[in-house]
Amino acid sequence: MAVSTAVGKLRIPQVAKVKNKAPALVQITAEQLLREAKERELELLPPPPRQRIADEEEFNDYKLRKRKAFEDNLRKNRTVTGNWIKYAQWEERLQEIQRARSIYERALDVDYRNITLWLKYAEMEMRNRQANHARNVWDRAITALPRVSQFWYKYTYMEELLGNMAGARQVFERWMEWQPEEQAWHSYINFELRYKEMERARTIYERFVLVHPRVKNWIKYAHSEEKHGYLAHARKVYERAVEFFGEEHMDEHLYVAFAKFEENQKEFERAQAIYKYALDRIPTHEAQELFKNYTIFEKKFGDRQGIEAIIVSKRRFQYEEEVRASPHNYDAWFDYLRLLESTAEAETVREVYERAIGNVPPIQEKRHWKRYIYLWINYALYEELQAKDPERTRQVYQASLELIPHQEFTFAKMWLYYAQFEIRQRNLSSARRALGTSIGKCPKSKLFKGYIELEVKLREFDRCRKLYAKLLEFAPENCTSWIKFAELETILGDLERARAIYELAISQPRLDMPEVLWKAYIDFEMEQGEIERTRKLYRQLLQRTQHAKVWISLAHFELSAGKEGSVSKCRQIYEEANKTMRNCEEKEARLMLLQSWRSFEDEFGTVSDKERVDTLMPEKVKKRRKVGTDDGSDLGWEEYCDYIFPEDEATSQPNLKLLAMAKLWKKQQHPDSGCFL
Repeated sequence: MAVSTAVGKLRIPQVAKVKNKAPALVQITAEQLLREAKERELELLPPPPRQRIADEEEFNDYKLRKRKAFEDNLRKNRTVTGNWIKYAQWEERLQEIQRARSIYERALDVDYRNITLWLKYAEMEMRNRQANHARNVWDRAITALPRVSQFWYKYTYMEELLGNMAGARQVFERWMEWQPEEQAWHSYINFELRYKEMERARTIYERFVLVHPRVKNWIKYAHSEEKHGYLAHARKVYERAVEFFGEEHMDEHLYVAFAKFEENQKEFERAQAIYKYALDRIPTHEAQELFKNYTIFEKKFGDRQGIEAIIVSKRRFQYEEEVRASPHNYDAWFDYLRLLESTAEAETVREVYERAIGNVPPIQEKRHWKRYIYLWINYALYEELQAKDPERTRQVYQASLELIPHQEFTFAKMWLYYAQFEIRQRNLSSARRALGTSIGKCPKSKLFKGYIELEVKLREFDRCRKLYAKLLEFAPENCTSWIKFAELETILGDLERARAIYELAISQPRLDMPEVLWKAYIDFEMEQGEIERTRKLYRQLLQRTQHAKVWISLAHFELSAGKEGSVSKCRQIYEEANKTMRNCEEKEARLMLLQSWRSFEDEFGTVSDKERVDTLMPEKVKKRRKVGTDDGSDLGWEEYCDYIFPEDEATSQPNLKLLAMAKLWKKQQHPDSGCFL
């Protein structure tokens, strides 16, 4: 009972609580601990004691124990290659070659695909000068694993070391039947070249370039022939390579190597011909290296014309890259075509034009077509002016007009250029037919004007009248068209028709520039000396608008009429205008009228007339007003100028009195400041 009580009173000691759980300032990693242990050699084990064998019996006992240990390891795990190799190497050190052979054979029975086993086995035989055994091992290895190149390399190397050239050649031939990688062929070729067997090496190269038909292998073949002085054979190899790959699989490196070969042989014309042949047939984006080498060649051996041709070719290459990267970059096409038009033949230029116009804008919006349509225009101009081919020019214009979606939008310039081209070809009926078709399909003011200009030049005025009538039916609000129509009739001397056109024009309910039309009508009547008609037009215009400029123009007209009382009539106009504009809200226009009136009185009026106008001039005052936004928020105050006319004092007398009192109070508060409200 006492024991149990004592046990019950036992307490497990409490672990001290860690108060500071923050990381230590100096951290020690596991890597640092291991490194320090290595430096201090804390785990360094002493070497095992060396065993001394005194007699043969002890040696036999040692071998027995060692073999038993090796065999035990093999029984535990037969698949560990290292155990077999260590066992065999131990037997080899004891000069037990037959036992070592047996171990390797047992290991190969377990895993004959293990490359290391074959290599160690064969190397053991070679170290112990067992050539026939080594051959046997290599033969078995290349038979079991023919795709392991290491076996073939070591086998051929062994035969060559032994001086058995026929045996080495036989091994190479057996290897080549498997069509190995390129390096194996090069090893065979180098083997033959070491023993000056050039004809055999050439035969191997012939087989090699057919098994591995790559450009670099043909080039190596040619370089080999050139290196050994067989220049005719080298040239023949290059020519056969060009024929072998043909135009479908052309490679710039082959032609560069061929041209450099000819350059080394001082055959500069042949080299230049090779470069030009390749550049004409290889796509530009695939001939960058070729072009670079051709440039260097021309700089070394070419003339000025050749160098200029190279520069042009370089620019062509750059443009080809640009248009290939962005086919819808029409500016790049323009630059490219401009270069070709000055240097290339017509067929080349046409081909590039066809490629350019083939990149139709994907969206049927006019803004996307504005640059594109100039490709067609330039194409047509090139065919007409440089190629001198009117029929192709006509075809280009017609194709472009068929391509444009006239239901969505059109380009008047294309129709007009086509019509002008037909006129230059003395084909007036085709030009009229084209312009008539354009007006029927997609009427535009520019088309009408171009057609009218054509008929005016041809002096077909009846056609002009019909076209103007169609134009005004299409766009009756166009004041310029009305004016041009009236001017045509004026030139033809039909004043009544011109006047009727003007009358019809000003009666239109909607006009884009009515002030221009009225001015043209008034100027027309003034040129004809119709004073009353002009005065009537001014009055008719004042019924529609009370603008100060109209009153001023009427006053100047009365003054320039040259009749008696023109000054008094002009003054009456100013009086009437001032009286009419008294209720006008545009105070700046009213001020402009008074300033014009004062200029008139300064020149023609008396002192009293000038003083009277001066009494009508307004007073300029500064005011402030609140500025707000559309949503009603307040932006503060802004300063503006206002005009107070003396004639308005009667109606705004209380306000003026209040304003004068405010000015007086402001002046008393701030004597140095000016008036500011």
